[in-house]
Amino acid sequence: MIRVLLLLLGLLVVAGLAFLAYALSPKAMEPVPRQSRAAFSELAIERGQRVARIGNCQVCHTAKGGPSYAGGYGVETPFGTIYGTNITPDEETGIGSWSLEAFSRALREGIGQRGEHLYPAFPYDHFTKLSDGDVSALYAFLMTREPVRRAAPENDLPALLRFRPLLAGWKLLGFSEGRFEPDPASDERVDYGRYLVEGPGHCGACHTPRNLIQAEKSSQALEGGLSAGWSAPAIAGRIEVAVPWTQGTLETYLRDGYSVDHGAAAGPMQPVGVNLARTPGEDAGAIAAYLLSVMNQDVRRQVEPSQAEAAERLPGAALFAGACAQCHGGGASASAQGLPLERSGATHAETPRNLVNFILHGRQPSASAIGPAMPGFAAILTPAQVAEIAAYVRARYSSEPPFAKLGETVDELVAKAARP
Repeated sequence: MIRVLLLLLGLLVVAGLAFLAYALSPKAMEPVPRQSRAAFSELAIERGQRVARIGNCQVCHTAKGGPSYAGGYGVETPFGTIYGTNITPDEETGIGSWSLEAFSRALREGIGQRGEHLYPAFPYDHFTKLSDGDVSALYAFLMTREPVRRAAPENDLPALLRFRPLLAGWKLLGFSEGRFEPDPASDERVDYGRYLVEGPGHCGACHTPRNLIQAEKSSQALEGGLSAGWSAPAIAGRIEVAVPWTQGTLETYLRDGYSVDHGAAAGPMQPVGVNLARTPGEDAGAIAAYLLSVMNQDVRRQVEPSQAEAAERLPGAALFAGACAQCHGGGASASAQGLPLERSGATHAETPRNLVNFILHGRQPSASAIGPAMPGFAAILTPAQVAEIAAYVRARYSSEPPFAKLGETVDELVAKAARP
């Protein structure tokens, strides 16, 4: 028995030493002088800007009201807040002294210039699939931005998780390095769309559920996840819709953030559409073509008249009539007509998150976007009133059962909205 225990202990020691060697193996890369714009071709810079927009890089690397790409945006995770770093070419606080090799290693292996493991809030589990050309182009684009001297805030994490060698353990369990592999049997546009979804677009970062260590569940890729307090709906596998997506409607939604038959983009999805609308239409077209190839769409059954009639006896009916019916009721004028709620994905979703978020925050589309604006009611309605309206909308405009944990969700999102 003692010999067995000693053997197990020995194996544990060997495994621990092997892990430590792996965790500490990345080396720092030599800094290089910042390169001038003349070092890059205009074609590469232009492609890099396109890749940056598809990847939504500006959002996570720009603080609210701050200079673009200078870092400071807080990404909320179950473990704490991780702040986007400065990726302008400032040599002291940004990536100005990074070589292309160091930049590529960060994207593909999640290792910074100093050899430190990067937190997977930076989605290198997707960026590892970028082509050599796109990595070089993105480098060219970022190195030709205006350098900004600005250090990102310290991450707000438990002390243990600030010890970066531990991230090597996450990589062993949840990360696979590897380039995108084209499928010669696939339609060229569909395969390009798969590259954009799996690589630079990193759609799975929001739309794929995660396990206990917050790695994406690859067996449920794109089947729905969470992001910044919003539900990211399933965009692959079986989905229920009021009207099936088509190439045209999905392409328009991806660029404009609105479809009268499906809903309006909001929360973290809203800037995705704004950025995608600034790239050539073939990008959104390819993403739409790929997503349609992995969707299995079912049309929802309609609400029975008796169910709609019963919903009018709920407490939220009167609140809805006062706060919402002017735009969402049948008598709204064309200019004031809001989204038909029976077609909105938020009304039929598994959780009340998105519907509650819409009630609290509304929707403010960008100047170039289409679709109606909606005011938020966070400062007007009490949490109980928000819950009553959400319960009414669910009962009146869907055939789904009442939302589970509605009150808890409202309290959570109200508390989140109150935080600075």
